[in-house]
Amino acid sequence: MELLPLAQQVIFYLLAAVIVICSILAVTTRRILRAATYLLFTLLATAGIYFMLDYTFLGSVQIAVYAGGILVLFVFSILLTSHPGEETEKSSKTKRILGLIAAIAGIVTCGYALFTYPWSSTAVGEAQSIQQIGHALIGMEKFQYLLPFEAVSVLLLACIIGAIMIARKR
Repeated sequence: MELLPLAQQVIFYLLAAVIVICSILAVTTRRILRAATYLLFTLLATAGIYFMLDYTFLGSVQIAVYAGGILVLFVFSILLTSHPGEETEKSSKTKRILGLIAAIAGIVTCGYALFTYPWSSTAVGEAQSIQQIGHALIGMEKFQYLLPFEAVSVLLLACIIGAIMIARKR
């Protein structure tokens, strides 16, 4: 019986390592198709964590919508706007320093939010149903995420229109 939790812990740490490593590689590689491939591995490992938590619906949606749909859209946009083997230009030292400052600010903000959140034993240990998670994500009440969800959908639409406009000029 002791082996099962140990195996779950090992799998979790492997998936977490894949997420961290592929996320870093996705933003540091200079080849844009490789960045999209690393993003795919990050999204698939995230789906693996959902499956470990027995959220099979969320894991399936993660694979179908993000790893399937959104990543195909990204690759399609990349192929429309640039040559696949083309390397991006090296960023200037100023941009790298500003990026490092932004990354450190993001890490500090996430760490502050994580360590100052009042975790209660009932909220952490309580199993949530898919209906409760869906209501929390797409609800319109306080601390629910309908507005950010709609903002992201408008942003994706703007990206699609921008990619089409860039492709039409060529």
